[in-house]
Amino acid sequence: MTDVDHVLRAQVRHINDLVLRLGEHVTVVSGQVSAVDARQAQTQDALRRLREDFLTFVQETQRANNVQRAETRIGVIKDELEHEFGHHKTVRRTAVGILQAFDIGLVSEQTVRAISEDLMLRTPRYWLAPVLVALASWASDEEDLCGRAVGEAFRRSPGRTSLFFALVLRRQGRTDVAVRWLRHFLNVQDPNRLGREFAVILESAAQGAFGGAGKELVRRRLTSWRGRMLTDGAAAGRQIGRWRAEVESLRTPSADAEFPRLAALSPDWPALDAVLSSARAHERLVEKYRTIMEREPLPEDRIEDAVDDILDRLVSTHDADELPLFRDLALNEAIVAAGGDLAHARSAADRDAAALEETLDYLTLQTTSALTPDSIGVSSATQRMAVAACRPFLSQAHDEFGLAYRGSIPADVRVTFGSSHTIGARTFDLPAWSGSFARPLEELQADLGAHWDAHGRPFVQSLGYQWQGTAAALAGTVLAILFVAGRIDLGFAVVTAVVVGAVWGLVLRIRFRRAAQAQRLAREHLEQAKQVSLRQLAEAAAELTDWHTAFRSAETFSSEARKFIAGLSAAGQAPAPFDSRTVTPPSGAVR
Repeated sequence: MTDVDHVLRAQVRHINDLVLRLGEHVTVVSGQVSAVDARQAQTQDALRRLREDFLTFVQETQRANNVQRAETRIGVIKDELEHEFGHHKTVRRTAVGILQAFDIGLVSEQTVRAISEDLMLRTPRYWLAPVLVALASWASDEEDLCGRAVGEAFRRSPGRTSLFFALVLRRQGRTDVAVRWLRHFLNVQDPNRLGREFAVILESAAQGAFGGAGKELVRRRLTSWRGRMLTDGAAAGRQIGRWRAEVESLRTPSADAEFPRLAALSPDWPALDAVLSSARAHERLVEKYRTIMEREPLPEDRIEDAVDDILDRLVSTHDADELPLFRDLALNEAIVAAGGDLAHARSAADRDAAALEETLDYLTLQTTSALTPDSIGVSSATQRMAVAACRPFLSQAHDEFGLAYRGSIPADVRVTFGSSHTIGARTFDLPAWSGSFARPLEELQADLGAHWDAHGRPFVQSLGYQWQGTAAALAGTVLAILFVAGRIDLGFAVVTAVVVGAVWGLVLRIRFRRAAQAQRLAREHLEQAKQVSLRQLAEAAAELTDWHTAFRSAETFSSEARKFIAGLSAAGQAPAPFDSRTVTPPSGAVR
């Protein structure tokens, strides 16, 4: 029995050691699991940030590549333009130079003729080359050569040739003949298919380059065309669409930084942001076009100089063969200007695409003169006249723009909360909560607080130590010891059971205290998060009030914009700089 007792005691000590080591191992494993969970959460967060950084890097790389390709393409296009059409520049510079040379008499007729014939040989298909020959032969009184040169110029470009000689005759003071040429030009024009050179007519009317009679002739013809074309709803609709795009381009940037809490919490923020951005476009519209209409054109001291400027615009107009390259050039320049954003670049290029069409209808030409005067080479005086003429289109576009964004104001502004919190080795995901600012703020805060409590309380409880399973195992172990050892030595069995129970009780106590500590920390963390959410809800409500104030302030410019647009017609009736001016040809002028 002594030997048996000794063996049992040794086995009990061995079991006790195993229990203690098991408790230590459980504690170590529990710590390791917590560490693994924490590292996993950190890894997931790092992967998320890495993914966001990678996507940003890819987008920036793509845009940088787009810019680089566009810059390379711009260089190629300019080289191609220079190679294929560079000689046109020389002819253009020479055309007006010949007229000015005749004015001051510093260049001989032989020199002018030699230059014009040389350029004729170098540019066999360009309309302006035979025009130079005609000027040289006109100055030399070679009627037959002049007639043949004019005929060849007409064959290549009837419209530009007519305008060129009409302006030259006006420049020489032969107004009656110039007006006859102008009438002949207008009689053969189709208002639905006007050449790009027709922009010179608008420029001449704005400057009074053809005198009172010429301006009246142009005014009557344009009024007639306009009346006919306005009966075509599609033609008018296209212009309204372009003006609508112009008004929309004046929308202000996003107000995310101005209303950060509302932007972060409300799913209706994109609609609110778009509405405010649109409302603020009224002020920018008035500022932009008031500057255009109030800008006083600075006329040249002499009408001859003004006509020379118009001639420069005429001869500098791109030929049809050049237009595809210039359209490609415009798109690539837009890509560079947009920082590689292809969608934005194509949108910008499409807005200006009409200026690079081979033919335009009159209404489109007028709208292009108002919106992008530089693209077709007209002055600020012509732009003012075109803006005034486009007043009905702008007015309707402005009204449609206002109706559209006001109709998109959200009837109910919502706010949502749903967040994830890492607490020790566990993650708490607050289920999505949604509320409406149509309810009082106090109700929303109470509802949000109850939502936090309803979902936070079970999470905290889940962190408590689940002692029932461990207690059952302990009870089973104690009973087993009493049953096995009690059959040999009841006293020893009781002692052994007490020791094992005490050890396991210590383990249970440690685990219970650790779980209670985790619960306390989780409760504090969730309470802080709840208070942050309640504060953010109040901030979002305050920002919504500020948004309404900002919207009402922006809307006050809507009526001002309507009044300004209504007054554009009168603003466009200013007299042209040279309406009543006459030309005194210089002594060296051609006959």
